[in-house]
Amino acid sequence: MNILVLRLSALGDVAMTIPPVYSVARAYPQHRFYVVTSAFPARLFINTPSNITVVALDKRESQGPLAVFRIIERLRRLPIDAVADMHNVLRSWCIDAYFRLHLKPVAMLDKNRSERRIIMHDHTRVAVPFTQRYFDVFARLGLKTEPHFTTLFNNGLPALPAGIPSKGTEQWVGIAPFARYRSKTYDAAQMQDVVTKLAARPRGCVFLFGARGQEEKTLKTWAAKTPNVFVVAGRLQLEEELALMAHLDVMISMDSANMHLASLVGTRVISLWGGTTPACGFLGYGQRREDALSAGLSCQPCSIAGSARCPLKHMQCTRALPPKTIIDYIQSTVL
Repeated sequence: MNILVLRLSALGDVAMTIPPVYSVARAYPQHRFYVVTSAFPARLFINTPSNITVVALDKRESQGPLAVFRIIERLRRLPIDAVADMHNVLRSWCIDAYFRLHLKPVAMLDKNRSERRIIMHDHTRVAVPFTQRYFDVFARLGLKTEPHFTTLFNNGLPALPAGIPSKGTEQWVGIAPFARYRSKTYDAAQMQDVVTKLAARPRGCVFLFGARGQEEKTLKTWAAKTPNVFVVAGRLQLEEELALMAHLDVMISMDSANMHLASLVGTRVISLWGGTTPACGFLGYGQRREDALSAGLSCQPCSIAGSARCPLKHMQCTRALPPKTIIDYIQSTVL
């Protein structure tokens, strides 16, 4: 059987599909899996099982009002027997419809939006983790399996990227201080304090992760004031960042793509949560619930995926977690 797997974007969401896709592919070596995604997140599919084919869509194919027709034109040439829709958005619905018209079974991600809305008001409720929801999509196609993914680098640690010195006795801490939405981003001044104090520890060494451009500029100003702090934003390709993350002793991240990238290489993540919490279902694969730190305010969570504004207009969730709490937790449990 040939299964089409749809998860068109974004980086963190595609990262969360990798543990179920790899697990199912290894459990069913007699089947072939065609994973369709955008070109940039397609680069996450490292050391794939031999029965996975990644179909990377370039910008010309995946953007614009006619994109879905271009995607269907490309996919209809594949020998597809069933569809696992891991996205459940308008574009994927159109693709699903094409294959349904050709009598192919389709299983779609259950986002359970009503449950997620309840969580924002009833903070005792906890959503099913999204990674499990992806496993459930395969189960509805008769491909049930247990999670057994551990890391993208099953054959040992990858080589460090060029320009990164070999690791000695230092304790390497990665910090990814940014997120797409303000409500998910820890206060910058307080994060600088975390960076400074962790770098000042004996054997301390901090790597700062972020995007090219403004994030890169901000991180360079932090690093200029503190020894033992190195900015990798703007320096490394995605595959190189994954390799470096695999060597870290711990990663500190927001509820963002970097949490999921570090999870893919088996690195422990101390995640910081603001307007969202792990109850929304997005904790990194294989990560510990107790490693998810938040201020514990009565208004958390106020959003499922983050927002630019605070409903109460105070954004306390991004500031009320003291830097000392983060540092003490890391020193007592990891370093």
